Parts: sequence; C-alpha cells; structure tokens
Amino acid sequence: MNSNFFQANRARLANNINGPIVLSANHQMQRSNDAAFGFEQEANFWYLTGITAPDWWVIIDGTKSILVVPEIDDIHQVFNGSLSVSNAMKISGIDEVISRREAQDILQHIARTKNVVYALGSDPHEKFYDFVVNPARKDMYKYLKKIFADVRDCRMDLAKLRATKQPIEIDAIKKAIKLTNEAFREVQPKLANLKYEYQVEAEFSYRFRNAGSSGHAYDPIVASGANAVTLHYNSNSERLKNNSLLLLDIGARVDGYAADITRTYAIGAPTKRQLDVHRAVEKAQQAIIALLQPGLSVKDYQAFVDTIMQDALIGLGLIKSRDDQANYRKYFPHAISHGLGIDVHDSLGGPVEFLPGMMLTVEPGIYIPEEGIGVRIEDDILITETGHQNLSASLPTSL
Repeated sequence: MNSNFFQANRARLANNINGPIVLSANHQMQRSNDAAFGFEQEANFWYLTGITAPDWWVIIDGTKSILVVPEIDDIHQVFNGSLSVSNAMKISGIDEVISRREAQDILQHIARTKNVVYALGSDPHEKFYDFVVNPARKDMYKYLKKIFADVRDCRMDLAKLRATKQPIEIDAIKKAIKLTNEAFREVQPKLANLKYEYQVEAEFSYRFRNAGSSGHAYDPIVASGANAVTLHYNSNSERLKNNSLLLLDIGARVDGYAADITRTYAIGAPTKRQLDVHRAVEKAQQAIIALLQPGLSVKDYQAFVDTIMQDALIGLGLIKSRDDQANYRKYFPHAISHGLGIDVHDSLGGPVEFLPGMMLTVEPGIYIPEEGIGVRIEDDILITETGHQNLSASLPTSL
C-alpha cells in the first residue's frame, strides 16, 4: 500500500462527512510488569494513514490533513525507537506534522467556527467483550468533548467505506489467502507425525513468517477432539488424539489484510459419525456459498442459512424439527458470516443487501459437546458484479 491509497481514503471520508475528523492511533498495551505487547494498530487509523506506530493522531478538515506526532521522551526513544516524521510523511502522504501543543491550538481554532467534530465512538458490541478495549478511542473522544460543542461518531461512515474493497485491497487479501492455503497444503500431510496442537501451530507460524508476512492475522485455533466445541479455543497445548478430528482456524496477514480459513481434518481413521457430521457441514457450506450474489438481502440470506443448517441438524438426528430453536443454537451457536479485511472480523457497514466488492466468510459449523465432536469449514468469498468468487476454493474441504 502506497501513500496514494491512504490519501484517497481520506478524501473519500472527507467527501462523506461535512466537518473536521480527528482520529487517534491505538495506545501500546501492557503485557507484563514493564513490558508491552507487540503493537497492533487501530484499523480505521491505519486505513486513513498507513501508520503502524502508537499514539499518533490525524486531523482531517476538508482537503487538508495533518499528522500529530506523539511525545516520546529520550529514555523511551533509546529503548523502543519511534517512527520518524519523514517516514510518517512518506507513508501517509501527509506533508504537515505538528506537536501535541500545536494540535491543541489548531483544534481550538477550528472549534471557533465549527461546532461539530467527528471521531470514533464506542464500539456498540463492547459490552459483550471479555477483554479491555484499547482506551485510545475513548481518550480522544473525551479530549474533543472539552474543545467542541458536539462530538459525533464517524464509525459507520468508515465501516461503509471499508466494506466495499478496492482492487488493491482485494489483491492483498488474495495474497494472504494464497499463503494460508499453501501452508494448509504443506501442513496437512505432516499431521500424522505431529504429537501436539502447538506443533501444528508452529508449522503455520514458521511458514507465515518465513514467507515475509507479518504472521498470523489472529490467534490461531488448533483444536483437537472435544476442544473444537469451544469456538475460540486457542491454548493449542494438548496432545493430538488418534481417531479424532482436528479443527484448524488460521489465517495469515499480508500487506495489512487478513485471510480467515478453517478446515477440519481427521487424525487417523475417522468414525462413521465424524464422517457424517463433516459431510453435513461440507454440504451445507456449498449450498450457502451458492446463495451469494449482489442484491441478495442480508435478511433473506440469514433465513436461507437457517433452513439449510436446521436441515443439516435434522439429518444428523440432533434436532427433530426447524422449530427447535434452542437446540439449533446449541449445535450451531455462531454467525454464518462476517466481513473480512484489515480486521479479521471487518464490519460490512450494516448493509441491507450484499454489494459487489464486499468480502465475507462463510463458516458453517456443527458442534456436539456430548459427543466431543466439532466441525467447521470456512472460506473467504468476494461478492462480484455477477455473483461471487470463492477466493480460498483451491484448498480442498475434505477430511
């Protein structure tokens, strides 16, 4: 991604919003005692600037953009270094970089003639998370409230822009998918000789980093046997058991964009029940992917998905009818799709219908806790002008 990409994204956002926009990069987060986790940028900030360093700001006011450099003392500069002003300008295409003090003066000047400023509001799903959200977004919102009479949320404006992928973004996602598929194909034949989940994870990690990617787009899920019924299992520490299934939910990140692919493989000879469950998921996924096309309403898509998945569970004897909603959600407890892009769970901008350029996953799964069986198959789908393209279809879904 070159500076032209980020410049164009800022222009598109400014064209949609009549007012100044101020966004903050993420803060660095504590890992232990006096050490920080590896830094990961807030996706919207990266989309507008390309900057992957903490605590920078961007001010967008019409056609003018300004970067605000964080204050870094000499000690932290020696230990951690920092992004130079010249590199920040080169990456972002912004030729004005100012200090925090100068930014305060500029924002106060803007506020004298403009009552409204736009920033990122709170994530509407935040109350459901079981982790602490990076405080940078709220810190910026509170800071702007002291200066402007009205601070408004531009999260949905950005989500709608990011939902329809540009050709350069699609190319990046294709690269991430290609690398992920190659790793799956290379690792699957080695499974019989590996003993632990973490060894499987290490095989993927080596291939991703050795290929020059930034690594995993998210914590990989390597779930053997009953571990697969925990949807976001990622301790990846247990021994692989013979005659069990291994669920692998893994994706590389390339050029800032994520792949997200899941396959379920047999360790040893699968049982008839395992084969039946896998075939049911495989058949359901094929039917669901076939639905996707521009103009399909999201509401209709969900209704079709429910029918397909309910029939799959009826065929396996897990529910007796489509009316058994409680057990339907017991055995298929997650959404069928999510957006894919910079964030592995990218927003699709709350669409009424699917549009060309949207990128989403299709990931049916059936999880049977009482039998210790979990099967999920996930592919990455691009909505095209005439239908869809399964970008990960070259990786077989078979056991």
